Amino acid sequence: MLEAAVIGIAGVLLALQIKQARPEYAVYLSVATGVFLLIMAAQRLEVVVESVRLIQSSISIQSSYIQVLLKIIGITYISEFAADICRDAGYSAVAGQIGIFAKLSILAVSIPIVTALLETIQSFLGG
Repeated sequence: MLEAAVIGIAGVLLALQIKQARPEYAVYLSVATGVFLLIMAAQRLEVVVESVRLIQSSISIQSSYIQVLLKIIGITYISEFAADICRDAGYSAVAGQIGIFAKLSILAVSIPIVTALLETIQSFLGG
C-alpha cells in the first residue's frame, strides 16, 4: 500500500507541476499513473481470487455465485477508475454516466442470484 500511495502522490505532484505549462500533458500523466496503479492492483487481485476459490472449495458454494461476485468486483473497480479519470479531465457528466452504467451492469449480472434467492425463500414458505 505504501508503494501505491507514494506512486500516486508522486504522479499528482508531477502533474500539478506540468499543469501550469502544459495542461493536456497533466491529464496524460494522471491517466498513466492511474493505469500503473491499476496494474499493481490487478496483481493484488490475483491473491484475492485465489482466497475466494479456497473458501469456495472448503464450503459448498456454487461456482456461478463466485463468478458473479468477481464480475461485480471487476465492474466496480473498472468503473471507478474510468469515472475518476473523467472527473480529473473535467468531464463530470461522463463520469456520472459511467457510474449509472456500472450500477445497471451490476444489477444485470446479479439477477441470477436474486432469482435463486427468491426461489429459496419461496420454497421455505411452502410455495
